[in-house]
Amino acid sequence: MKKLLIVIAIFGLALIAFAHWILPGRVESGHNVVLAHADYNVSDRALRLHEALFVADLHSDSLLWKRDLIGESSIGHMDLPRLRKGNVALQVFSATTKSPAGQNYNSNESDSDNITLLAIASLWPIRTWGSLYQRAVFQLEKLHDIADQSELILVSSKRDMRDFLARRDRGERVIGAVYLVEGAHPLEGSLKNLDLLYDQGLRIVGLTHFFDNELGGSLHGISGAGLSNFGKSVVRRANELSLIIDVAHASPQMVDDVLAVSDRPVLLSHGGVRASCDSPRNLDDVLMQEIANKGGLIGIGFWAGAVCDITPEGVVSAIRHAIDLLGVRHVALGSDYDGSTTVSFDAGELAVLTDQMLRAGFSEDEIRMVMGENVKRFLLENLPE
Repeated sequence: MKKLLIVIAIFGLALIAFAHWILPGRVESGHNVVLAHADYNVSDRALRLHEALFVADLHSDSLLWKRDLIGESSIGHMDLPRLRKGNVALQVFSATTKSPAGQNYNSNESDSDNITLLAIASLWPIRTWGSLYQRAVFQLEKLHDIADQSELILVSSKRDMRDFLARRDRGERVIGAVYLVEGAHPLEGSLKNLDLLYDQGLRIVGLTHFFDNELGGSLHGISGAGLSNFGKSVVRRANELSLIIDVAHASPQMVDDVLAVSDRPVLLSHGGVRASCDSPRNLDDVLMQEIANKGGLIGIGFWAGAVCDITPEGVVSAIRHAIDLLGVRHVALGSDYDGSTTVSFDAGELAVLTDQMLRAGFSEDEIRMVMGENVKRFLLENLPE
């Protein structure tokens, strides 16, 4: 009996070790894929230009996974060493807190959740297993921990942004980080939680994700609804706090309602335009123009749902279509790195976009604006004082 108990205990420990150290990496490897490719041939001119750029990306989900972002990994799309290799100056880090089973772009119920199993397997604190709010808090805590141990700097205000840019101008290789929550369901129906997350560093709030929530309808939900009364109160309170609103994943009616209620420009952190990719992931072109006409900024993604063709040439073609449709001041990068996406280049290879833009006839001013200057300007104008 004693030997049997020892065997059972060893088996149990092995099972826990597998679930904690091996399983999360295997799961992520199947979700965040970089297609195998030969090294990209980037011209000397493109390399020189890229190194002189302020590069910014409006969306990554890297905080979701059990991976040390301070060290370089062979898994996923982004970590700090790869941000340095790609000359990324500023990264928006998103917190994903709930995703439905069978997640798709057309129709999702809200009564299932894949993140719970991932949180348990990754040994997130027990408080996160049953609370979407606590999952948002925990991922923000992870970001603070990374900043405490690295050159990452959390940017939470216009003053932070100016100080960060001054350090970059002095030649310091610091990387700015802005925190976004993907879908406002972590508010759990309470405006108080919006204030609490704001106090901890939240600066961009996505309203929906892949399912309808208390705020209204998702682009991939059931109802197609606009803003609920609670959703309108969230938008108004976000305006008061100078929180930036992200309408990625919002239903068309919700986007219309947000534009009517908000007195500030909005963000679409990651997506594409129907002009280049007729995908159910993308809003129609007229609605995208309305976002831009009210001062908004659109991040063009690197995965098939956003751009259809995920090669560097395809992503650049989507960027050109977006510029032609919206104007160059309203277009940025929104990779959706580590967001259960398949891409053809990771964060360390972003110079390939600069190279391809030059080959496609972009001016250097256009490249500077799309690669990061538009994000810099938008944050300086719209972060809290």
